[in-house]
Amino acid sequence: MALVENAAPPAPATNRLQDYPVDVDAGDLFRHASGDVAEKWVAMANGLSSLAAESGLSVQELVARQIQDMGMSFRIAGDDDEREWPLTPMPLLIGAQEWADVERGLIQRARLLEQLVADIYGPQRLVDDGFLPAAVIAGSRYFARNMVGLKPRADHYLHVYAVDLARGPRGQWRVLGDRLRLANGIGYALENRLALSRGTGTLLSDINARRVARFFGDLRAGIARDCQRESPRIALLTPGRFNQSYPEQAHLARYLGFPLVEGRDLTVIDDRLYIRTIAGPKRIDAVWRWIDTNALDPLSFDARSTIGVPDMFDAWASGGLEMTNWPGVELLEAPAFAAFMPRLCRTLLGEEPLLPNIATWWCGQPVEADIVRARFDEFVITPAFGQPVEGLEDVRGVAGASLSPSARDLLFDAMQRRPMDYCGQEIVHLSTTPALVGDRFEPRPFTLRAFVARGPDGEWTVMPGGFARLASSGGLLTSLMGEGDLSADVCVVDAAAVPDYGSTTLGDAPAIRRGGGILASQAADNLFWFGRYCERAEMTVRIVRSILGSSIEVDAGGGINPAVREKLVELLFLWGAIRAKDQKLSAHEACRIALGDGGLPGSVSTLLGNIRSVGLSLRDRFAPDFWRIASRPMPKLDSHRPGALLRVARELVERFGALAGLGAEDMVRGPAWRFLDIGRRLERALAVCRMTRQLGVLPEADALGALLDLCDSQITYRSRYLSVPLRDPVLDLLLLDAENPRSLVFQLQTLAAHVTALPALGEDNLPEAPLRETRAALAPFLSLTIDAVDDSLLGETERRLLTLSEAISARYFLQFERSEPVVRSNLLV
Repeated sequence: MALVENAAPPAPATNRLQDYPVDVDAGDLFRHASGDVAEKWVAMANGLSSLAAESGLSVQELVARQIQDMGMSFRIAGDDDEREWPLTPMPLLIGAQEWADVERGLIQRARLLEQLVADIYGPQRLVDDGFLPAAVIAGSRYFARNMVGLKPRADHYLHVYAVDLARGPRGQWRVLGDRLRLANGIGYALENRLALSRGTGTLLSDINARRVARFFGDLRAGIARDCQRESPRIALLTPGRFNQSYPEQAHLARYLGFPLVEGRDLTVIDDRLYIRTIAGPKRIDAVWRWIDTNALDPLSFDARSTIGVPDMFDAWASGGLEMTNWPGVELLEAPAFAAFMPRLCRTLLGEEPLLPNIATWWCGQPVEADIVRARFDEFVITPAFGQPVEGLEDVRGVAGASLSPSARDLLFDAMQRRPMDYCGQEIVHLSTTPALVGDRFEPRPFTLRAFVARGPDGEWTVMPGGFARLASSGGLLTSLMGEGDLSADVCVVDAAAVPDYGSTTLGDAPAIRRGGGILASQAADNLFWFGRYCERAEMTVRIVRSILGSSIEVDAGGGINPAVREKLVELLFLWGAIRAKDQKLSAHEACRIALGDGGLPGSVSTLLGNIRSVGLSLRDRFAPDFWRIASRPMPKLDSHRPGALLRVARELVERFGALAGLGAEDMVRGPAWRFLDIGRRLERALAVCRMTRQLGVLPEADALGALLDLCDSQITYRSRYLSVPLRDPVLDLLLLDAENPRSLVFQLQTLAAHVTALPALGEDNLPEAPLRETRAALAPFLSLTIDAVDDSLLGETERRLLTLSEAISARYFLQFERSEPVVRSNLLV
């Protein structure tokens, strides 16, 4: 991308939001706007000021709350953790007339790109006739030679693509680059609009901003149309949760109703693509890919790919799979193609470009190479095919005038040896837009990423808006958010209120159906372990709380019984929350380690990290409220005092209670909820067995009281028995009472109900291994009285529960290349 300079006269950076009255001189602040649009800018600025005054909060805080509620985040290259999405409350406003010109130019460019890629992978007449050098095609690492001669069933190589636009100081628009490989930003454009709409009330409708929801419905319908199958199943293929744009992909999949899948979720059978689910393979008709062509199929492209699907090439080559976009189209992103776009537009379409791209000279042609060398200081020198080359480690290029004499000589030598690897591009001067930073407006240079997609009729449609990147400086912009950059919603505004542009639903009314949709085996695995980690962490916190003396049975001045405390500390060791040597420390010091030592597999800090790690792969399934709570970090342990530790323990118990409540009330009672609850119930059953074996051997009432505390059954016991805790009543309540949601029998019966409801693969109606193991664990407790329950029975139940866990894993989860669970301790596997 060419060098960006803030050439427009800067808007006053000292003006605060509240300094803009209704009769502000809009020509000074919004110098590129026409009269009607300038009024919209002023109305929006004043609306934001009024909103801040009425709420007593800054508009940044209002929008930031929506960002947090929606879970909007991103990751900068090199970061381990995600950051909150940086959205400025002031959108970029574009008038309807100006946008109409942009829209026509974008549709023309989409038509051009479609015909161009069809020729490159088809007859290749452009090369034969001399309109396009063969080296421009063959030089790109994205040129997929084995795609030559293959055609999509509907002859649509492109379904959705993004394009970066720049507006110059005098208002003219240019294309900076096409993005056909990944439409990065399309999800953030949607999230920006949702966050801004929720955070600013009716301000967007007051300025007649066009809605964007219909675009996403058209996009989905356009992909479905080409599947040529009623109610097709469309999946979004992601590289995984460590990808920088994974949060965007998860939000898109959730919004569009697409399964979010990774390569290991998929398999090819008889030239058809299937997703591995708990009910067996289910056919996938189309894939919206968010990975490179080279990574799609290790057997046909790059054998080193670990995120692709073997034999996927055969699926689309035989016509059994639609791909958005068609593999190999990303070669058109190369800057070298920009040098030929004006001529190709006239050749293929017979039209002049409505949206010119930045002037580019490809050095693979002698005349153009001489021009670049002669005007070196006037150009940005960039790699011709979007990958580092000698003298240009930065794929964004470098301004020739900025190079030192030695660097200049090295680059000249490299360009002399391999001129086809370099391009010269004009320097682009960007106009600025007002950004609300703190309580002040300041000018920021911006680029606009627009989005184009095929609609249900196969024709191109343009999102009425997009995603603006506001640079923190006048430096080079990349395709990803950088340090200090801001994003802004892009609103196309009409002069007057216009009837609704169409339905905001994603297509026509579907046929009525029920159920939670398909559940991929990997998602089931993650849900299962998410439930287990939550329950394990909660139980560890309850043990810490009991050690610190929170039982209602303990006198205020007496403290917990030393023998009981010793058993509870030993339980922390068996849980993997403390080391063997830590049992000799003071009780509160052992509790601090169990809460905050991230080096121990069973500590609460480690388990919370596991919860967040597993949960990242489930973002498309969790409601924002649920995910916001699940992703909270470990509370800070600012003090070693028992009172401070107890406050942290109580806060965590409340957090786990909120998660359990949201899961119980917000999730459809389908397979996803069942696997989440199976993990929770299995872990709770294991914990009840072990805690009973650990504390039930003590004769003291304090031990039984602590056991009631750990199982959250104190109130139930006290309302049922007007006595101190006694062994048989306590154990009956905690082990055999089927109406107590904390009892062992309740967990086993719930597990049996869940496993019975899961799909079976066999047609013989015989119970499969998970159901047999569940019934075997439950059966002994259905006919026993409490006096017959002993340590050996509880130990055998633990073993059966662990066998059940393995049986569930073997039956429902992916078995190839399975790694060990994140945590294994000598108690809870």
